[in-house]
Amino acid sequence: LGWTTEAYVEVYYRDNISPAELRRTLEPIPQVVGVWTIAGEADALVHVMATDMAEIEVTVERIRENARVGRTRSSLVMSRILERPRT
Repeated sequence: LGWTTEAYVEVYYRDNISPAELRRTLEPIPQVVGVWTIAGEADALVHVMATDMAEIEVTVERIRENARVGRTRSSLVMSRILERPRT
């Protein structure tokens, strides 16, 4: 798909959100390749893959379209250093 740019987006919801609702709202966005519920301030961590920064920006805006999203915080991947295969 030519996805060479990636980011991890912390999503902070205004209220509690169920894993089922997370899946329902984020699964339709093709650039979202992973979603995890996490402990800490953020409610979810979203892995985004895209062709370039402009597509990352559009994808983050799509995530923010949900009225329950209070804010997001994105971290861009500069280089992959180590990835272990899942066993």
